[in-house]
Amino acid sequence: MLVLALDTSTAAGSVALADGETVLACRVGDPSRTHGARLPGDVKALLDAHALAAADVDRYAVCSGPGSFTGLRVGLATIQAFALVNRRPVVTAPTLEAVAMAAVATAAADERPALAGAWMNAHRGEVFAALYEVRDAAGAPPARGGVPDLVELSAPAAAAPDAVLRRWSRLLRGDSRRIAVAGDAVGRWRPALERSLDGIGLLASDVPPLAPIAARVAAAAPSRSVAGPHAVRPVYVRRPDAELARGRRRAAGRGRDDRSRTDRIMRA
Repeated sequence: MLVLALDTSTAAGSVALADGETVLACRVGDPSRTHGARLPGDVKALLDAHALAAADVDRYAVCSGPGSFTGLRVGLATIQAFALVNRRPVVTAPTLEAVAMAAVATAAADERPALAGAWMNAHRGEVFAALYEVRDAAGAPPARGGVPDLVELSAPAAAAPDAVLRRWSRLLRGDSRRIAVAGDAVGRWRPALERSLDGIGLLASDVPPLAPIAARVAAAAPSRSVAGPHAVRPVYVRRPDAELARGRRRAAGRGRDDRSRTDRIMRA
């Protein structure tokens, strides 16, 4: 089964082609260019290199966020278009789950974590974060490079790092199992993570390209997880900037109206 996967939730993004859970190739994007400007060329180059067309793909996959709102829309719209035109199913891979899977997959065989966290830069002084327990069908750590089964312990959130660490610390109090945390914000917050997560066994700050992980997730997904393109939805975690701005304008407008009514009452 051929799978084409995209990630536009991260700055560089990536495109991957897989045969089942075996990744054939991956192209990492240029973060200095927008996803919309380079994505069509990256996809075409990847397919051309393997003498394939979009119609040859059996299943599409995409990282669904959180991340850049514009980037997410570009990636999801591209996958939806491919899937609609070629009448193929789609699997979405939440970005924070993919990051946590990367943390597990990159751990050494004798350092497999029982817990995995994602710790991504959300800007505005916040992080995108989520915490998972790592299981496979038998409840044991997965084989290196496989697709781990993640059980959500702390739901994806966009919040101040200190607030997330307090939440995680409460959840993991007395838990000495090994934990892997990955994400582009780990480097900056490593000391705080190490202080807060007592008994932490592993920290990985680098995040590999996520498209190959999304491709493996799609290949391993049972039929109930596969959907039509119309069902693809972004995972924003927090409201888009434009929506927040509209809310502030409405609030400011209501404030002006209230002041005007008060002034009229006082003058009467």
